[in-house]
Amino acid sequence: MFLTGGVDKRTLEKYEREAREKNRESWYLSWALDTNQEERDKGKTVEVGRAYFETDSKHFTMLDAPGHRSFVPNMIGGAAQADLAVLVISARKGEFETGFERGGQTREHAMLVKTAGVKHLVVLINKMDDPTVKWSEERFTECQSKLVPFLKKVGFNPKKDVFFIPVSGMTGANLKDISTECPWYTGPSFIQYIDALSISRLPTDGPFIMPVVDKYKDMGTILLGKIESGEVGKGSSLLLMPNKTPVEVLTILVDDDERNSASAGDNVKVKVRGVEEDDVSSGFVLCDTINPCHTGREFTAQIVIIEYKSIICAGYNAVLHIHSAVEEAQLSSLIALVDKKTGNKTKGPRFIKQDQVAIARITTAGTICLETFKDFPQMGRFTLRDEGKTIAIGKVLKLLN
Repeated sequence: MFLTGGVDKRTLEKYEREAREKNRESWYLSWALDTNQEERDKGKTVEVGRAYFETDSKHFTMLDAPGHRSFVPNMIGGAAQADLAVLVISARKGEFETGFERGGQTREHAMLVKTAGVKHLVVLINKMDDPTVKWSEERFTECQSKLVPFLKKVGFNPKKDVFFIPVSGMTGANLKDISTECPWYTGPSFIQYIDALSISRLPTDGPFIMPVVDKYKDMGTILLGKIESGEVGKGSSLLLMPNKTPVEVLTILVDDDERNSASAGDNVKVKVRGVEEDDVSSGFVLCDTINPCHTGREFTAQIVIIEYKSIICAGYNAVLHIHSAVEEAQLSSLIALVDKKTGNKTKGPRFIKQDQVAIARITTAGTICLETFKDFPQMGRFTLRDEGKTIAIGKVLKLLN
């Protein structure tokens, strides 16, 4: 943000001075997005920070998602709004290994962004200027070779969807301009790469759909989210599902600039009339009055068990994350096991275990907004989490009621 003019020098100098007073000198750059006191005291991002910056040809909205395992639910909410994910990995000896080993956060984050439907992943191998690394090509290749097989397993195509760049966040090397410190790297800088990247636009001709990520009160009810389909204009009449509350759009803000309209792909703040802030939760969906999204409490899904030591039987409870909604859920019945290689189904399994693919019936505690994966992928993919870990990923096959 500083390199593209998103944060001015005086503000950064102020952050640096405040950080030095707290003996947190090297944290000052993160304070541009970690704005509340708790985040600054702990040195950890808790909520998804929002900012924007511009390159020569594009306008980017940046969502700073938390990396710490305690705040993964917030991170899922951030990933659900993204077109492009940037995974920042430390090259420092010991730090990379800790993040990547089983139970480390690198694996979970890569898996969650893929499940959230993010197609492109830029991996920034950071701290290349560290004394234990010294811009070593060998260390960069080592980190890359360990990550590629895992990213492949998660579903990314390393040749098409993933790009690795060696950088230093502290010095800004290879972020905006190519650094002379690593002559062995011949690719583009981070900003050059994302500026040239072509990202497919979401459909603007479909019915309007915007899952609500956050809300607050400011002279009216303001809803935050990313428009997944369709267009909206000032004065539009919409429905807030699953409660079927009719609302009217008063103001549309895209990156704090007021607009008359917004379309699919925009991260927006929408001021609405007709609903109180207390009556809205994350996971509600603003949608078209004629063609609203589906709601339900029971559906059939295909799930893949990613990590679970024991077996899972019918009656297993977990937390379901689908688009920006979070809801208690139960695997009410196991319908079939699916053979990964042949696709053949074995009906009526008594249990499922790690690395198996199954078709199951899932019941949620409350009514949620969802669609089948075939009809609308953004609202048909989900994760199941339990005890702070991601247990399974899945897609909705059929809505039951």
